[in-house]
Amino acid sequence: MIANLARFVVAAPRAILAGTLVFLVGAVILGGNVAAQLDGVAANDPGADSARAAAILDSQFPGSRPDLVLLVEPTNGRGVDEPAIANQGRELAEALAAEPGITGVGSYWQTGSPTLRSKDGRQALIVARIAAPDENGADAVFNRIQPHYAGDRGDLRVALGGATAVRNAVRDTVTADLLRAEAIALPLTLLVLIVVFGSAVAALMPVLTGVLVIVGTSAALTLVARFATVSVFALNLTTVLGLGLAIDYGLLIVRRFRQELARQAEQGRPDPAAAVRETLRTAGRTVLFSAVVVAVSLAAMLVFPTPFLRSFAYAGLSVVALAALVVLLPLPAALVLLGRRVNALRIPLGRGDRVAREHRSQARWVALADAVMARAPLFLVATVALLVVLGLPFARVEFATVDHRQLPDGTPARVVQQDIKDGFDSQATGVIEVVVPSTDPNAVADYAARLSMLADVVRVDSPQGTFEGRSVAPAPPGRTAGGWSLVSVAPAASVEDVSPQSQALVRAIRDIPAPAGTLVGGQAAELLDTQLAIRHGLPWALAIIVVGTLVLLFLMTGSVLLPVKALVVNALSLTAMFGAVVWVFQQGHLSGLLGFTPTGFVEMSLPVLMFCLAFGLSMDYGIFLTARIKEEYDVSGDNRRAVAAGLAGTGGIVTSAALVMAIVLVAVGTSRIMNMQMLGLGVALAVVIDATVVRCLLVPAAMAIAGRATWWVPRALRRRHGTDEPAPPPREPVAAGRS
Repeated sequence: MIANLARFVVAAPRAILAGTLVFLVGAVILGGNVAAQLDGVAANDPGADSARAAAILDSQFPGSRPDLVLLVEPTNGRGVDEPAIANQGRELAEALAAEPGITGVGSYWQTGSPTLRSKDGRQALIVARIAAPDENGADAVFNRIQPHYAGDRGDLRVALGGATAVRNAVRDTVTADLLRAEAIALPLTLLVLIVVFGSAVAALMPVLTGVLVIVGTSAALTLVARFATVSVFALNLTTVLGLGLAIDYGLLIVRRFRQELARQAEQGRPDPAAAVRETLRTAGRTVLFSAVVVAVSLAAMLVFPTPFLRSFAYAGLSVVALAALVVLLPLPAALVLLGRRVNALRIPLGRGDRVAREHRSQARWVALADAVMARAPLFLVATVALLVVLGLPFARVEFATVDHRQLPDGTPARVVQQDIKDGFDSQATGVIEVVVPSTDPNAVADYAARLSMLADVVRVDSPQGTFEGRSVAPAPPGRTAGGWSLVSVAPAASVEDVSPQSQALVRAIRDIPAPAGTLVGGQAAELLDTQLAIRHGLPWALAIIVVGTLVLLFLMTGSVLLPVKALVVNALSLTAMFGAVVWVFQQGHLSGLLGFTPTGFVEMSLPVLMFCLAFGLSMDYGIFLTARIKEEYDVSGDNRRAVAAGLAGTGGIVTSAALVMAIVLVAVGTSRIMNMQMLGLGVALAVVIDATVVRCLLVPAAMAIAGRATWWVPRALRRRHGTDEPAPPPREPVAAGRS
């Protein structure tokens, strides 16, 4: 396949580049407004009981799940109960109810509900439900009404909040942060590549590759969003992988091409076409295997039912496929046409001959490998102990769902939600809604009474009355519709909306015997169901990653032990990342420096996403190194010499690739959204650990201890791999600098 691809590239480079230009224009047109096509967080399991309850509540009891909140405060400092203020409040609520797309409007002045009035009596709430088929439709309604309601209206100051306002603010912030991340990453990446190549033309090739992949992925996500729910957060993955992965692959291809040209020049017969064929035979094969391994890691997220994780799978698979396609087609086609001009616009950096500097660098890598392998048990134990210690904080992880605190300070939607949280009874936002089939009224009343006796429950409202252990008030209005009864469980003020206490309360409610068909909804119930869905999907995701990686690495190396070693080493490289997630973002260390508000928990989907992404990237660099070690071992048959030569041959390229990826990830980590900070900085740490501690210390030590057993393979599997002959006997190895 690689040989056929090389023949095609060499035969028609201009046609390939012309087709790439057409693709680029179409992708820019199709994906230019991709953010507007995507949804918000979308982190809940759509097939869970809580999701079914939410659908019933939205259709039958729209006022029970308001996603639009107007926080109203008199401008003159008076209380909300003064007649003039109350009249204006009622008029404001009536105006909102008359807006197209708004339903279920309720206000303090119309209902008299104490949960809609602040504790100090100086603020009140108007709540409503935006009737729209999807989140994009709800956002359109919100954007239409916001300018007419936010700000001063008579004697009232109005601010808009609620789930739709938070989601809208998250989308706007993510879009702006993404542009800033790209503006940071692109010039820094170009600078690194100029230092690596010493040529502006060579440095531009991988960068242009990354830009092309990002544009193409935006178009792909626009198409996917027409058939599936795609979270706006998936855009960040297009930047991370689009720039990082495509540039890494481009860096590998361009570097190998230049080395082949240099080798041909020494022999007096430079031939760009032959150099491209050899580049694709070696580096192109590595890119192909790496892309498939990364794709397997990201595809594992498709087993989870939550749209949030599936979104990253869609984005990741699109990026990886496009990165491999662009690096294996347009990039080598451009190199065929450029030839030796790939070294044009040289930028003198450092003293002495570039080749001599490279040989000195490779000699240092060989010395490092020899030093580690000479004391392999010591380095193995020390590095494993270090990584395990760095991961210990993850043992204290707490999971919950994201809220308004992920937004930056001062964002209007965050300010409104925080004011409600601080100034109002928690029952205003933390009520647990239960929908019960309207069958026997006595059964519903008995069920509501038993719920009211649970610990941390202060009141239960039902169609048969309000209960506090016993019936204490008549039934509130609007508690039956469409054959369903609405039972609202109000938790104690000490119970946070989404917290371990609220989750425990949901479990207790579900343990109470209930009429058949009863469904529990609300934020805490949605979180519990999402956690259950992730726990059920996690073994399958891990199985896909493990089996896929083992098979692919066996096909690449022909070894049985080497793929197992790669899995274990990669898993260890992620421990520091998970430990940092808890130590920094859950416990709040460095929150002042990074500018986020610690919440005391981690959103459960993020560690899964970070594992799949970081594992794929770590395996990517592992494949770079393993492929070169395999190449050297096939020549020398000496395990230690192959490890040293492989580390020397890839030391510069992997270090440069990891630096580029870290720059891109840190740029994403500058986001003002806390979860994006966690994703970018956490995975950046994993990449750095993998490129330093793991690649330089752990891998050489492990391979030295394993020795020739590293390459053992049963005869039956050897035949399947196509290498029926055993490894050659040791002989003089090639020089460490040979490419």
